[in-house]
Amino acid sequence: MENKNLQFKTNINCGNCIAKVKPHLDKLEGILDWNVDTENQDKILTVQSENVTKEDVINAIKKTGFIAEPLD
Repeated sequence: MENKNLQFKTNINCGNCIAKVKPHLDKLEGILDWNVDTENQDKILTVQSENVTKEDVINAIKKTGFIAEPLD
């Protein structure tokens, strides 16, 4: 299966925020790597995945009280 990069605009804006979403993103099967660019004005979350959908990521982020909007 092909690896793909998914990108999202978020309101995850600091290390503590990243710590809150980390367990939720880490447990999603198929995520190879992820990071949040908190220096970017749009707080871009980039997810490298094998079989995770945009909806999977959005739902995981929502559970933590943050927002993720797909960039595409």
